[in-house]
Amino acid sequence: MSGKFEVYKDRAGKFRFRLKAGNSQVVAVGEAYETKAAAIKGCESVQRAAEGAKIEDIVE
Repeated sequence: MSGKFEVYKDRAGKFRFRLKAGNSQVVAVGEAYETKAAAIKGCESVQRAAEGAKIEDIVE
């Protein structure tokens, strides 16, 4: 089972998204957006950015 994005309203009435892995564990949470459409665009942005993204170890 693949992961999924969930768009929801937080307690303050703002829209947010969370990315869940196939086992339903939350692996990422987006910032607060004023509109549902903006939250969906945030999901799409993460999808585009993650494809082929490299892992950069910045720990000294």
